[in-house]
Amino acid sequence: MPESKVIAIGASAGGIEALRVVLAALPRALPAAVLIVQHLSPQSPGFLPKILERGSTMPVASPVDGEKMRPGRVYVAPPDRHLLVEDGGVARLSSGPRENRFRPAVDPLFRSAALAFGPRVIGVVLTGFLDDGAAGLQAIKLCGGLAVVQDPSEAWAASMPASALAHVDVDVDVCLPLREIGPRLIELAQQPAGAAPGGERSALIAEAAFAGGHPPPLEEALALGEPTLLTCPECGGGLMRLRGAAPTRYRCHTGHAFTERALFANLAENTESAVWSAIRALREQAMLARRPAREAAARGDREGADHLEKKAADCRALADRMRATQCNLAVDGSA
Repeated sequence: MPESKVIAIGASAGGIEALRVVLAALPRALPAAVLIVQHLSPQSPGFLPKILERGSTMPVASPVDGEKMRPGRVYVAPPDRHLLVEDGGVARLSSGPRENRFRPAVDPLFRSAALAFGPRVIGVVLTGFLDDGAAGLQAIKLCGGLAVVQDPSEAWAASMPASALAHVDVDVDVCLPLREIGPRLIELAQQPAGAAPGGERSALIAEAAFAGGHPPPLEEALALGEPTLLTCPECGGGLMRLRGAAPTRYRCHTGHAFTERALFANLAENTESAVWSAIRALREQAMLARRPAREAAARGDREGADHLEKKAADCRALADRMRATQCNLAVDGSA
C-alpha cells in the first residue's frame, strides 16, 4: 500500500450498528483499507464480518495473519486477537496482553497503524463505554495522522468519543454525527497526506511492542512510568503509572494496560467476585456447623451445641450483611 491510506476505526457498545452506518457510505473504490476493532467477547462466534458486509459495497473479512492489506477492503479484528498492522500494510493478529480489559482493543490497532503509516492514517473513534481509543488517537496525531470522532451527544454510548475529545482536544480534526462520518472519510481518504512530523516515539514503540507479543526488555518497560502500590488484575504484577499519559494509564511489565477508568471497572468486577465467593464460603460454614451441633446436642453436650449454633448464626448473619451491601452497591452503580 505505497500511496493509499489506512482508516482505523474503533467501537464498543452500540458499535455494530454504528459501523454499518459508516461502511454503507463508503464506495468500493475507496483509496484506503479499513481496519476495524469492535470490542468482542473472546467466545464470540466471529460473525461480525458477515454482519457488516450485508450493508457494505466493500468485501469485509477478518484477515489472516501476515495478509497484505488492500485498498477498498474492510478488515475486522477477530475475537480474542489484537489486530495490528506492520510496515508495508501487513496485517498481524496477536494474542498479546489485553488492554483496557479487551482483546481486541482499539489502542493497539491505532498505535501500530500510526507507527506503520504515519500521516496516511485516519483514526476514528465511535460509540462505546469507558475510554479505549483515546491514547491510540493521540499516537495517530503524534505521527501526523488525522483524528475523527463521533459526536458524543448522539452516540449510543458517549464515553469513548467524549474521552477522545477530552484528551486529544484541539488536535481532533473532525467531530461529526454518525451519518456524516462516512462521507467525510471519503474526502479525507482522497486528500494528499501531510509530512510526517518529528518527535520522540520511543515510548510509543515500546507500548506497541507489548501488543505484538514482543515486550521490550524489563528495564525499558519499567522506564515507561512510575511504580505504584496497585497490582495488575490480570496477572498480579505491579502496575506502573505511565509517564505523561492522558487519560491516566497504567501498565504492568508483562504488558496489560488500563486507563484509570478501565482499571477501576476491572477491580470492581474482581471485588464483586471475591465478595460472592466469601458469601458462599460463609453460607457453607453455617451449613456444615449444623450437623456437629445436632450431634453435640444428642450427646448432651449443650455447651458444644450452643457454640456451634452460634458459629453458624454468625456466619449466616455476616453472609446476609455482605449480600445486602453488595446488592446496594450494584443498585447504586458504585460496584
